[in-house]
Amino acid sequence: MISRINTLVIKQAWQAALDEALKDPKELLSQLGLTRHLNAANEHIIKQFPLRVTQSYINKMRYGDPNDPLLSQVFPLINENIDIKSFVTDPVGDHTAIIAPGILQKYYGRALLLTTGACAIHCRYCFRKYFPYGDSNPLASKWISTLQLINDNKSIHEVILSGGDPLILTNNKLAQIIDNIEEIKHVKRIRIHTRVPIVLPERIDGNLLTFISTSRLQITMVIHSNHANEIDKEVTNVLKLLQLAECQLLNQSVLLKGINDNIKSLYNLSERLSEVNVIPYYLHLLDQVRGASHFNVSEQQGIELINQLRTLLPGYLVPRLVRELQGRNSKTIIL
Repeated sequence: MISRINTLVIKQAWQAALDEALKDPKELLSQLGLTRHLNAANEHIIKQFPLRVTQSYINKMRYGDPNDPLLSQVFPLINENIDIKSFVTDPVGDHTAIIAPGILQKYYGRALLLTTGACAIHCRYCFRKYFPYGDSNPLASKWISTLQLINDNKSIHEVILSGGDPLILTNNKLAQIIDNIEEIKHVKRIRIHTRVPIVLPERIDGNLLTFISTSRLQITMVIHSNHANEIDKEVTNVLKLLQLAECQLLNQSVLLKGINDNIKSLYNLSERLSEVNVIPYYLHLLDQVRGASHFNVSEQQGIELINQLRTLLPGYLVPRLVRELQGRNSKTIIL
C-alpha cells in the first residue's frame, strides 16, 4: 500500500516551513512595518484561535499596507471581539452531520472525512474554528470502522478529504487513506479541499504527485484562493505540476468585506485563475461563524457583483454564488 512511496522518516522542507509559521501578531506587524497601525483581538480570542501564517504567504503581502487583502485574512483584528447573536460556533451544522468519528454526510452520494484539525494558516473567517477535532479524528483509532461505514453504503461514490487541511498530513498517511479508499469498489472519486498549494506551495512534492497520478480514482483538488495576489510564480508552478499529475483543479472563494467585495478584485481573481488553468467554481457567502461578522457581505451585494462579472467575463470564468445552509440536501445556489 505505501510501496508507491519511499519517504524517509526525516523532516521534509515543507514540514520545516510549517514549523516556522509565524504565531505572534506583533511579529507579523513588525515584519510588515505596521506596528502602530493595527490592534489585535483580545488575548482570550487569540489563544482560542491563534495566529498562524506561513512565511511564503507573508512574502506576498504588501509592506506598509494595513489594508492588504492577504494580511486581512489572517490577522486577528480587534473586530473579532464583537459578539453578534446570529454568528455562532457551528454555522453550517457540521455537528449534526457527523455519522461516525471524523465522517460527515450532508449530501447524497458523498461522504466527507475530517482527516486532521491542522492547517498551514489560520483564516480568521474559518467556519470550523470551533469544531471539536479531538473527538472526531478517525485516524486516531477508528479508521477501520470509518472505512467499513463507507464500504457498507453503496450510494457513496465520492469521498471528500477535508479538515483542517488534508495536505498537512504526511505523504505516508495520505497514501494510506487513498489506498484504503481505492479498495472500496463503489467509490469513484476523491475530492481534496485544501489551501496548501496557495499558502505552502513547497508541500506539493514528487511523492505526493506520484500517488495522485497513479490512483485508480479520479482526483479533484479544490483549492481556496480569495485574491489574485495569492497566486504568484511559485503557486503557479505547483498548480502546473498537479495538472500534469492529472489532478482536476477547481477554486472556491469566500466573499469577504474589505478583501474581495469589489468587481476589480473578483475580476482579477477569475482572470488569474484562468491563466493557471483553474476553474472558478464557487464564491461562498460568509458562513456566519462567531467572531467573523466584520467580514460579512450581504447576499444582495454578492448578486450585484456576480451580475457585473457576467458582463465582463465568459460564463465559465464566473463562479457560482452559493451559501451553505444547515439541513439542506445541497449547497444553496444564489446565482
